[in-house]
Amino acid sequence: MDLSSNISNIYGFGPKRAGVLATEANIRSVEDLLYYFPFRYIDRSRFYSIREVTSDSSFIQIHGKIKNIKKEGVGKNTRLSCILYDETGEIELVWFKGLQYVMTQLSTVKEYIAFGKPTFFNGRFNIAHPELEEYTPKNVRQNLGWQAVYNTTTKMKKSYMTSVNIRKLIYTVLTSLDSPIKETLPQYITEPLGLMSLNQAIRNIHFPENLELLQKAQARLKFEELFYIQLSLLKQSKFNRNKFGGLLFNHIGDYFNGFYKNQLPFELTNAQKRVLKEIRADVGSGKQMNRLLQGDVGSGKTLVALLSMLMAADNGFQACFMAPTEILATQHYNNIKKMLGELGVNVALLTGSTKQSERKIIHEGLLDGSINFLIGTHALLEDIVRFSNLGLVIIDEQHRFGVAQRAKLWNKNANPPHVLVMTATPIPRTLAMTLYGDLDVSVIDELPPGRKPIKTYHYFEDKRDELLRFIKTQIDAGHQAYVVYPLIEESEKSDMIAAEQGYEYISTHLPQFKVSLVHGRLKPSEKDVEMRKFATNETQIMVATTVIEVGVDVPNASVMVIESANRFGLSQLHQLRGRVGRGAEQSFCILLTPYKISNETKKRIETMVATNDGFEIAEADLRLRGPGDIEGTAQSGLPFDLKIANLAKDGEILMLARDTAEKILNNDPTLSNKLNEILLIQLHKKSKNIIDWSKIS
Repeated sequence: MDLSSNISNIYGFGPKRAGVLATEANIRSVEDLLYYFPFRYIDRSRFYSIREVTSDSSFIQIHGKIKNIKKEGVGKNTRLSCILYDETGEIELVWFKGLQYVMTQLSTVKEYIAFGKPTFFNGRFNIAHPELEEYTPKNVRQNLGWQAVYNTTTKMKKSYMTSVNIRKLIYTVLTSLDSPIKETLPQYITEPLGLMSLNQAIRNIHFPENLELLQKAQARLKFEELFYIQLSLLKQSKFNRNKFGGLLFNHIGDYFNGFYKNQLPFELTNAQKRVLKEIRADVGSGKQMNRLLQGDVGSGKTLVALLSMLMAADNGFQACFMAPTEILATQHYNNIKKMLGELGVNVALLTGSTKQSERKIIHEGLLDGSINFLIGTHALLEDIVRFSNLGLVIIDEQHRFGVAQRAKLWNKNANPPHVLVMTATPIPRTLAMTLYGDLDVSVIDELPPGRKPIKTYHYFEDKRDELLRFIKTQIDAGHQAYVVYPLIEESEKSDMIAAEQGYEYISTHLPQFKVSLVHGRLKPSEKDVEMRKFATNETQIMVATTVIEVGVDVPNASVMVIESANRFGLSQLHQLRGRVGRGAEQSFCILLTPYKISNETKKRIETMVATNDGFEIAEADLRLRGPGDIEGTAQSGLPFDLKIANLAKDGEILMLARDTAEKILNNDPTLSNKLNEILLIQLHKKSKNIIDWSKIS
């Protein structure tokens, strides 16, 4: 048997259960099975005597014989029991399910290994539903040590593919392989880093002889997994840079200089200046720019984007700026128009609401070059939208767009334009290196001068009266307030009900103020009306759902109340908080929760109260929730399949893997050296699991 063998060929396994493993766990070959890694381990490094069992005992493993096999009761109340004994005492074993199957396994003449958690009941110790198997030299070898536990589904269990059975199946495979598992990393990597061989690692990840060998096996397999992801991303990035010549922006002229000297609304922060230098170096290098710009809400990303667009205009190129919502696109359009003043740059707005007659003028202006900048939504992606000379594409809140959608902008010019993607959701470094490992990353980590940190407080629901008095005080001082409700049960209808009930409550208890209501069931035009009322202070309180997470900029708003804050993730709480604190006045965020909240929720709330640093919050979010739900990745899927590495915990291994990959590619960009043949083979094999986003992110 070798790694490519189908699992249905494993002795005694059969095609029916093989089919279950294929559909439930994507296990089809022997290799797939060996790379189905345990998610935890149980310490079964010793056998206990029955005399050692106490009320404080956790899971224990006992070796002995059985007697007094009894089946009692009727129907659902039937129970099966027996006594397991050794030379030091007796313990009862009891089952309430699967009795017929267990009965066939019991014999008073055999010796057994029993494993489970003992409890004291009716004057004696017992173990309910123990793992029970015959005591043989083979079973002792399998069970003595740190025992692997595997994820299983209901269908797998029904087909007797429990964690125990998967472990036995893997043991069968490992003892019947024709030869040792071939190495997948070159010796010049494994030896200096002190990495265990792949053959040893696979055997010890499933059947570790001791804790030290288990940790070495985990380190080896995590490194390899992360190394090949980084090698793939970096190799593709180097290839793209060599293949696609970048449009040359080698001239800084009247548009950029005129704006910088005469129109700049405020002095740039040092972080903004640093990022602009990085962008100028990119667009002036003759290589295509692919840069990710991260910056917290209010850090001034839009101003950096505008200055980058002016670089394009100075070099005779057009620029487009795509935002995820009509509200946000319109906001960007109005802000950019206002900042540009009389500079002589022609800016157009294209959204789903743009009238047909206006569209015709925009399409013509783009083709004849009279429109310098186009700002819009998904409408920019339509085939009819063509440019005469598109040089720069900027994508805001990029995770809200699908990969295929972003690719359309790439193809709107004969030569690929420079690409700048922006996000106000800070991404932890480890996640950024894997999601966007092929992009250069810029970070704006300063707020503009004059901004005060938002003060965040946690209130329990019994403090509503105090909260209402606080809101009244702030509005009486000339400010405005948001009250945000969660999307409950992922239903727009229940979402709307929660917001409408909140609207009634606020309107009843603060009748002297005007209140806007915005939720997911409103038409875009209806949302716009309510948001404009709030933006012009025609309404003083906005009751809303998370539709206002992105796209509302009201500097006068100083209070953000988040109802049922326990229902939100950390990243979303931080985004919502960023709707206030956009002016010079002190702003406040109140997190309202029930008195009883989970420990994880408590950690989220404590993090929010303790810091305004988006990157610190993103790191905490990654630790609490894992990578799957950060930055919208739950919707689109990570561009790779992690089987053993954990981005929240394995940052050091990831850095080592990336550094190793970079050094190799700096010396051999195409991996054509004979020493790197093994790397090319593995990359080709693993490429089906790694989506190339490097051209279109």
